[in-house]
Amino acid sequence: MNTTQKLKIVFHLNMQRAKNSEAPLYCKIVIDSARAQFATPYKIDPAIWDKKNMFLTGSGSTQMVVNAYIQQVKSELNNHFLRAVASNRIISAKELKAEYLGIEIEQPKKKTLSDAFDFHIAKLQEKLDAKLIHKNTMLRYKATKSKMLDFIKAQYRINSIALDELKYSFITEFEHYLLTKEKLLPNTAHKNLINLKKVIKVAVQLEWLTVSPFTQFQCKYRNPERVFLTQDELDRIKNKTFTIDRLTKVRDVFLFQCYTGFSFADIFKFDQNALSIGIDGDYWITTHRSKTGNRESVPLLPIAMEIIQKYKDHEECIQKNTLLPVNTNERYNSYLKEIADRCEIRKNITTHVARHTFATTVTLSNGVPIETVSKMLGHTKLATTQIYAKVLDRKVSEDMKVLREKLDQKSDEKQKKNKDVI
Repeated sequence: MNTTQKLKIVFHLNMQRAKNSEAPLYCKIVIDSARAQFATPYKIDPAIWDKKNMFLTGSGSTQMVVNAYIQQVKSELNNHFLRAVASNRIISAKELKAEYLGIEIEQPKKKTLSDAFDFHIAKLQEKLDAKLIHKNTMLRYKATKSKMLDFIKAQYRINSIALDELKYSFITEFEHYLLTKEKLLPNTAHKNLINLKKVIKVAVQLEWLTVSPFTQFQCKYRNPERVFLTQDELDRIKNKTFTIDRLTKVRDVFLFQCYTGFSFADIFKFDQNALSIGIDGDYWITTHRSKTGNRESVPLLPIAMEIIQKYKDHEECIQKNTLLPVNTNERYNSYLKEIADRCEIRKNITTHVARHTFATTVTLSNGVPIETVSKMLGHTKLATTQIYAKVLDRKVSEDMKVLREKLDQKSDEKQKKNKDVI
């Protein structure tokens, strides 16, 4: 039984509204310091009001009627309160007032999933304004919200859904919608579900929702097959002579990516002052990744420096104050396909392939430790680098060769020791 709440009922005159020597009588309800009050039908002469005992003095008919009314109100309010206590229900002063007067309390408007997205996106906008995140982060949540609203309209024929109506089935149906109607790849659908999960988590933290429907749901992410160039394919592009200037420039920018690991978004923003002298006295490029904001610092290999020197005085670079003549992402990828055809490479080459090639062919396969590669790529988790950086068969062979030699050496030492004992 609920015995923690305390009720106090106070009758008082509202002297601020006194008129013609009379003041309206009010009833004030106090439960655990929370208050609610309402006006009674009576107006009282302050001269006959006993403030301490809360009743009218004298024996006239008016006093008898008002005093009886006060006792009746006290009794009925106490009865409503005791019924709530008996049912172990927490009741507020406003609720008790509403029950006594027989009126309905206007319930607060239920928060919807759309409200939760709007709140999260607004917070992201503030972070974007403070330059704490990249604009693509906010755009991803806006895209997920758009897909989610389309799903709700198609599935439930409504514009949004109340947070307290979200069930496990909502998540599974939304996943099915993304895969079948939106025709997204499993990993792309997974990313949208991760965004939704984050928004719902925030709603739970704000107490807009009690339990997340994601509690029993597992997002299934598959490590994709990353396309990268072998050393032979990389050499073919590097040694190919192009008579078309636009292909030459794109080839050079692509090679720069392959030998530095920078993404397209990063090289696109590099100006002519991007170079700096590192702790070893050589040239480095240090930046913060456009995608995550993580620090990415790479010492420049000779081929990367050659490409920078080649375009140091290039008219386009001087005019735009860029380190390299970088096209838009769409044109860049289009020209890369043309370069792949001319170099007889049967792979779908994009700007991402350069980053993967740096992680695999240029660094890992040449013995650069994965921890070093991870730092140069600007990753915060080694697991992320392991997705990008494939361990090639040649590297496996070399590692096993070293292990074989160590085991053979231990075997020889053991045999020699046994001979010495004999």
